[in-house]
Amino acid sequence: MSLFTPAGSALVELMGEMPRGPRREGIFALWLTLRVAEDAFLLPPPPERAVRRRVAALGQRLSSLSLPAPLRRALAAALSQLEVPRREAAALVLQQLVAPAREVLGAEAGDAMARAARTAAQRTRDA
Repeated sequence: MSLFTPAGSALVELMGEMPRGPRREGIFALWLTLRVAEDAFLLPPPPERAVRRRVAALGQRLSSLSLPAPLRRALAAALSQLEVPRREAAALVLQQLVAPAREVLGAEAGDAMARAARTAAQRTRDA
């Protein structure tokens, strides 16, 4: 049994296949962001204060990574949207990361993020 969602597992596999460098760090950054975004779908939802702390910690961790510029910009926008713990915001963040992931990290990373975005959108509609 996996501890991660299918999209998270796909990103972990990609990380293992990538040589060290900005692309691997980019996949790691996506995986970290995915995990924070998926917290919005927990039942019961985490307290707002805990969400703010987790997003701040994510921002600190991302700042130390060597990321390609398009991905760095997309992740900065994602951080600001994740500060408000809402399912709709989390689903939107995941959707907005699909194109930069595909452009910078390749089709497999983009597909993993698209899968996460579809799942999040479905969970938002079902709520």
